[in-house]
Amino acid sequence: MPVPRQNSIAHTESPPRPGTLWRIGRWCARHFTLVIVIWLLALLGVQLANRAAGGEYSDNFSLPGTQSQDGKEVLQAHEPAVGGTSAQVVLHDTSSLTDFQSQVNQAVSSLGQLPHVLSAQNPLPPAGQPPQPGGPLSSDGTTAYITVRFDTNPTTLGDTYLNQVDTAVAPLREAGVEVEYGGPLGELARPAADDRTSELIGFAVAIVVLLVGFGSVIAAGLPLVTALIAVVVGLGLLGLLAALSTFATVAPTLATMIGLGVGIDYSLFLLTRHRQSLMDGKDPADAAGHAAATSGRAVLISGCTVIIALAGLSVSGVSFISKLGLAAAVTVVTAVCGALTLLPAMMGLIGRNMDRFTVRKPVAEQTLSENEEVTGMWHRYAQRVERRPWWFLSAGLAIVVILAIPLFSIQLGHIGDGADPTSFTDRRAFDLMSQAFGPGSNGPLTVVVDQSNVPAANQAALKANVQQALTGVPDTASVGPLQTSSDGAVLFTTVTPDQQPQDKSTTDLVGHLSDTVLPNAVAGTGATTYVTGTTAAQVDFLDIVSSRLIPIIAVVVGLAFIIILIVFRAPLIALKAAILNLVSIAASYGVLVAVFQWGWGGEALGVNGKVPIESYVPMMMFAIVFGLSMDYEIFLLSRVHEAWLKTGDSKGSVAHALEITARVITCAALIMVSVFAAFIVSDNIVIKMMGLGLAVSVLIDASVVRLLMVPAVMTLLGPAAWWTPRWLDRILPHIKTE
Repeated sequence: MPVPRQNSIAHTESPPRPGTLWRIGRWCARHFTLVIVIWLLALLGVQLANRAAGGEYSDNFSLPGTQSQDGKEVLQAHEPAVGGTSAQVVLHDTSSLTDFQSQVNQAVSSLGQLPHVLSAQNPLPPAGQPPQPGGPLSSDGTTAYITVRFDTNPTTLGDTYLNQVDTAVAPLREAGVEVEYGGPLGELARPAADDRTSELIGFAVAIVVLLVGFGSVIAAGLPLVTALIAVVVGLGLLGLLAALSTFATVAPTLATMIGLGVGIDYSLFLLTRHRQSLMDGKDPADAAGHAAATSGRAVLISGCTVIIALAGLSVSGVSFISKLGLAAAVTVVTAVCGALTLLPAMMGLIGRNMDRFTVRKPVAEQTLSENEEVTGMWHRYAQRVERRPWWFLSAGLAIVVILAIPLFSIQLGHIGDGADPTSFTDRRAFDLMSQAFGPGSNGPLTVVVDQSNVPAANQAALKANVQQALTGVPDTASVGPLQTSSDGAVLFTTVTPDQQPQDKSTTDLVGHLSDTVLPNAVAGTGATTYVTGTTAAQVDFLDIVSSRLIPIIAVVVGLAFIIILIVFRAPLIALKAAILNLVSIAASYGVLVAVFQWGWGGEALGVNGKVPIESYVPMMMFAIVFGLSMDYEIFLLSRVHEAWLKTGDSKGSVAHALEITARVITCAALIMVSVFAAFIVSDNIVIKMMGLGLAVSVLIDASVVRLLMVPAVMTLLGPAAWWTPRWLDRILPHIKTE
């Protein structure tokens, strides 16, 4: 295995040849007024455009080709009044609801006349008749629910529509009856997500970390201002995209979370180089150009890696997930643009006054000067790793393996309304329904049998067979009588699970009905069966995500491997990066399972009980974390590579790289962890899950992986780490990180 000869150039850092990034950074610093004005105009312009023409965010999405979607379409075609999307208006009073017959009748009539409403079912029996057993009125008469069916998902209808629903049920509330909204209608009634608290917490911690790390008030403020402006511009652009296509309600929060994290990190990397150049006596504009040509190149490559990883989510084939990746990519793009243009402009504006206001003596990174002996704390630490690399590697592996153990019991699913705060109307509706009708009433299943190809003479027998097959099915609380559509082509009924929608037994029940019970009941008749409804659609979504998680992991890992290979031209380096990133992500998955699924501390985070891991969270986390981890990977390895090319000393290069990057990586990681962890205070359980998972991932990656495992592996590989087969070297393009 050939080892490169020691580079003969001097051990002082030579300035990079003026290139595109150097010219951009220097030009922005020299024309700072124009650049800053352009950014502020862009900020104002996209926000005004978003207010005028921006779209709404909604969780309305379809799953073409799935049983739940096909069954929904069949039912809508043959019996529109019971098709569409259903939601519950739950009523409760300490006395019998039959005492409010007139108010209930009035509310049902008003709801039925609203736009987009196909039907509204009155839960009270006609005067003088007893309530139907198992019907929408509880046995004690104190709780009932109005089933409202919409021709579209009500979550897309907006606050104005919600006001109309409130007006329709106002007579009941005026009479003292508690009225709560369940299902999609309850989601519409949730308070709008407010991320300001999370953002303020993240910014406050970031300010403290930057002040402690760099000692300069101005240096601490520039990355925050740059990231904030870039993210706000990105969110405005996302709002305009939402006018063209439907994005999930969590999309802007996710975009904010990722944009702030990478925006601060990218700006921090450039600012560190810039401040060192100023300390070395460079002109501010030249220092900004130098920072853009060196650390800016690493930022550009890192940003492209994050975007490519997010683009890998399109492999899922589910537009809901692909668009979440697109939403996050928008703010990553604006963060990179902000770091490469806005930050140099502000550095040009500040000039040599970067350290004018300080809380302690300013420090920056060190450069590798000829005959200089580096003996800092991190250098001494790296020397310890050199002496016992197996010990440090084993310690790192032990930590991540222990954290990853819960991963082997992961249960993917959908987080139901029962995990929401009691301040949410859908949570209160969930509790009322569970107490009065059982937990499964919150997620009823609709069984549809298309008998249009069955001879009329055989349809009665078919109906009896299906009804019999549905009787006594395990994990069911009740089964309604089969009804026939007005055109006689379709049979349909409601099956109520024994447990709540997010329970594993309910997921198993959907599969048992759709794969075994119903096909066996209609075998040989020509009939087609479906299980549909919101819960069935969630199960179909889970099946799709589960089946495509491995391909997405393979695509993202493969793309990241190729990028690292092209950048560093070292197969072993690329392989090491891929494996260690997988290890750190597995550990973060394990933490999520322990906290949310096992309930270890979930209550302290505001989660009611134990919940499954939301089906798309591991997929999203993988793409985001794998992309973000490349920030630190490229930043550290670029310095190792730089020192290696100058000295040919593989072990000394690792020590030097740690010495000059450990402080910056630590500060960057603490900031990103604080930004992500701040979103744990969100009322949205999925956002809590994403915030904790991303925070833990970055913490593990920046500490255990970068400080224990990477130095140990690089030491063990020695000069072989940078070996490249000649045939591969000939075909790889030449891209320099710095």
